Amino acid sequence: MATEITVPKTLQTAIIHYANPDNCLALLVNMRWPDGVVTCANCGNRDCNFLTTRRVWSCKACRKQFSIKVGTFMEDSPIGLDKWLLAIWMVTNCKNGVSSYEIHRAIGITQKSAWFMLHRIRMAYGDHQPTDLGGTVEADETAIGGREQNKHVHKRTNAGRGNVGKAVVQAFLERGDGEKASKARTDILTDVGGPAMKGNVRQHVQPGSNLFTDGASQYRGLHKEYVHQFVDHAIEYVRDNVHTNSLENFFSLLKRMIKGTYVSVDAAHLAAYLDEQTFRFNERKNEHGDSGRFLKVTGSAYGKRLTYEQLTGRKWLIETF
Repeated sequence: MATEITVPKTLQTAIIHYANPDNCLALLVNMRWPDGVVTCANCGNRDCNFLTTRRVWSCKACRKQFSIKVGTFMEDSPIGLDKWLLAIWMVTNCKNGVSSYEIHRAIGITQKSAWFMLHRIRMAYGDHQPTDLGGTVEADETAIGGREQNKHVHKRTNAGRGNVGKAVVQAFLERGDGEKASKARTDILTDVGGPAMKGNVRQHVQPGSNLFTDGASQYRGLHKEYVHQFVDHAIEYVRDNVHTNSLENFFSLLKRMIKGTYVSVDAAHLAAYLDEQTFRFNERKNEHGDSGRFLKVTGSAYGKRLTYEQLTGRKWLIETF
């Protein structure tokens, strides 16, 4: 069996603890192979030798060598594990996210490398988007994008107001109670029509749940499958416990992250940023605090691969989402 590892509780102790490469390796080995038996990343053979001088393994079957990074979003990265783990800790536990410039200054890598690193880390957040919401669920949408009047004249669409030129995000929030915290899910809408929006409800919300929305006509017709109630914002925002204010709070945090930290988010990468903020919101009351959130993300590093060509060519967005 794998040996028990020590996980720091604060950023200060994490910096000290993960300055030791053996501690970094012990954490990742323990999470990847909890039974203590290292498996070859190339052929799956379970008989490997550890080369202590280089901290890599040599497979006795295929004769190939591999490091702990192979098969994770860290693969082929020359950046040390100490810096990878600190970056994961920082972006996972900072309420409004951490910019690539902040990572660049804090851990001593280039801003370009930090930007690439953050996008690779964001691949892990998507594993934790909830899909089976129940009980009392709020549903609402928001538009994300710059105002037409603030854009360069050559970038204006001049096609109207409202959501024109913006991405529309639909979100669901399962209300919590005294024992559990509320949790949210986000999706980018390519179609804002009723069938598409109701289809998302049916996909992510359990039938028979209490469903609270605003007065948008796209949600009409769900009363046969859900206990659907809505508030018309032209008249009221709250009626007893019927409201979407919890989602409005989530949208406020989301836009604070985008406008305050990342400033400019390419539409092609928006889904990754949504996954990031949704994870932090859903794990805000993690019983183990910062270390618990850190371990969840680190444990989702495996089975993911993102090259710089894919990221800048936007191929990964089609394949992943």
